[in-house]
Amino acid sequence: MRSKRCHGVRSARALAAWGLLSALWAIPILSSAAPLLDEQTEALIVDAVEAAFELDLYNSRCRQDRSGRRTENLNKALASGFRMTVIDAQDDLFPEGYYRDVQERMTRDFLARLRAMGGCAGAKEAKLRNELRARYEQAMEQLEQFP
Repeated sequence: MRSKRCHGVRSARALAAWGLLSALWAIPILSSAAPLLDEQTEALIVDAVEAAFELDLYNSRCRQDRSGRRTENLNKALASGFRMTVIDAQDDLFPEGYYRDVQERMTRDFLARLRAMGGCAGAKEAKLRNELRARYEQAMEQLEQFP
């Protein structure tokens, strides 16, 4: 038979644990590491997200390659180096503040650019893919230089 004293100690421990959990739940949770980044790093991440998105969109529209490979590679780099995802970056670092709005704007802007070039045929003639790839690769190189 257990004594009342032992039961009281367990109750006190349970109450203390519950109090600690309640206090932890009251702490506001930050959505990502974005507030810890300096402005230059944020600008670099925004540029990388835009570059990957545009290259993947070009490949999807003009080459029927819907793999999203560049965005996936960027996602891996951001997750390992900055503990954030592409969607976190779109939510936290872009002025729209919501990834769907960011993606909608980037799609609209890119399609207007593609239209102005004469569609996919004009973009291929102007070697837009090479320009987009160079921008993406440069952004990825800069991201990889971070510790």
